Amino acid sequence: MMKYQKLISACLMLLLSINTFAVDDPFEEYNRKIWAFNEFLDDNLAKPTAELYTSITPNFIETGISNFFRNLNELDNTANQLLQGRPLLAVNDFSRFLINSTLGLGGFIDVGSRFGLERHDEDFGQTLGSWGVGPGPFLMIPIYGPSTPRGLAGRSVSSVLSGTFAIEETDLRIGITALDALETRARYLEVETLIIGDRYSFIRDSYIQYQAFESSNGEDQVDDFVDDMDDFLLD
Repeated sequence: MMKYQKLISACLMLLLSINTFAVDDPFEEYNRKIWAFNEFLDDNLAKPTAELYTSITPNFIETGISNFFRNLNELDNTANQLLQGRPLLAVNDFSRFLINSTLGLGGFIDVGSRFGLERHDEDFGQTLGSWGVGPGPFLMIPIYGPSTPRGLAGRSVSSVLSGTFAIEETDLRIGITALDALETRARYLEVETLIIGDRYSFIRDSYIQYQAFESSNGEDQVDDFVDDMDDFLLD
């Protein structure tokens, strides 16, 4: 569920920078209908549940749950660092997984950062982008939200590389996935008021711009504020 984090950061990037970029949205009429459906589910289920979660959960537990899911993603990070030809970063991310899974009590405590191991967020969609695969047209997916054909392909591979894929108990895997979605939606509450104007257009443009940033690993542009906000959302 790290895609919501990217979406939040993208919203902030769009607010702070005025860049001209093309948005390929040939299915906008269809996408807007799916967007309306997703908004209905969010307003009536996801958002109220997330608000209840944040109101009754102590901050240290929220932080621990965020760290737990971040730690599960380290396996995906490691694999994609290797696929992108960055072995040293792969060692960094796998070391984070080992340290946080043991000394960090299953990932609930981010000991790796205290040891100077930087956190990253990689997925197979970014790997495809680094290989020169174009994103394709913008798509709004039921429940999942904004994506592209490259993003969907990347997500299918990254789901296999994630830590939850190895959980054999179906009920447990579904429960952890649901908690992941809830925790991510709760973090989204903190900055969604920054969305201005037509919400669909803002989310679409933010998503496309941030995907371009991610696929180039930030080499084409620098935004220290977005990096700081990423840390804020995960702390």
